[in-house]
Amino acid sequence: MPHNILLTGRPGVGKTTLILRLLEVLRRPASGFYTQEIRERGTRLGFEAVRLDGRRAVLAHVGMPSPWRVGKYYVQLPAFEEEILPAIEPNEFPAQGLLVVDEIGRMECLSSRFRQAVVRALDANVPVLGTIGLQDDPFLRAVRARFDVRLITVTPDNRESLVREIAKWMEEEGW
Repeated sequence: MPHNILLTGRPGVGKTTLILRLLEVLRRPASGFYTQEIRERGTRLGFEAVRLDGRRAVLAHVGMPSPWRVGKYYVQLPAFEEEILPAIEPNEFPAQGLLVVDEIGRMECLSSRFRQAVVRALDANVPVLGTIGLQDDPFLRAVRARFDVRLITVTPDNRESLVREIAKWMEEEGW
């Protein structure tokens, strides 16, 4: 039986919001991170990664040059690896809890350390609740195809009902 749930879907459909709502409903200990946009006067300038314990790091920004780039965004791998990555390492897993990985996407996957940590997390005996990009990338394809991953596509039509459905499924499966 899959013990990892990964949400996928188009950008902006509400995957991160769905994860945050699930955390509220489930009220279980959790470790990990989520991502959010950095906006100024209505313009998206980048993305920030936020650990569930409150630590933050800029993941990518248009105005912070670095050697790594996805589209117009410069990816800040050293800050991401130092501040955020430890939250998904096995020693951080809460007892009887969840591991949140939002998101397994192009920017995060520029880090080989992140890719390795994702595999360790999915292999561990702690359920992972995360999001994964739709990109046609060998690593993302391999993660989506794992036997222990339940892949759920989020759409505008199902995103509201998924909170209840996923919470119920997790309870029935003994998460």
